Amino acid sequence: MQGHASWIVCSALVALTAGCSKAPAPPPDTRAADEQVVREVEAARFSDAAAKNADKWATYFTEDASGLFPGDGVLNGKAAIKAAMATYFADPNFSLALQSARAVASRGGDMAYSQGTYTMTVTNPKTKKPMTDKGKYLTVYTKQADGSWKAVAYTFNSDSPG
Repeated sequence: MQGHASWIVCSALVALTAGCSKAPAPPPDTRAADEQVVREVEAARFSDAAAKNADKWATYFTEDASGLFPGDGVLNGKAAIKAAMATYFADPNFSLALQSARAVASRGGDMAYSQGTYTMTVTNPKTKKPMTDKGKYLTVYTKQADGSWKAVAYTFNSDSPG
């Protein structure tokens, strides 16, 4: 009887140990797929910028996104970012060419960033003539509940001195 009880106790301990030692499987690594989707979102956003479509441009941002644009304070919210871009888009000399250089997604699958370069032409406020600027940008994206990627932070700055 005592041997039978020992066997039951040992079996129970083995079962408990086996149950406790099983770590949950790590989530799948979706970085490559997430980076590809972010590149596709970027391409669409670039196309809408070239079309000077502020309404469509704003759809790529979360409601609480931040924009850090040269000469502006921090733009808080999608509406502020849209208004700033609408000013650029209204300029008859405005043109924007963006070139994505890299997209990197987190292992957790919930955040990514992209960076690249831009060439932008706008009207010089002093001379009223077109001027072209070259620089770089950085966009931070988060994955939304519906699986889409939206920008939560966007900044660009000039390579020109002063």
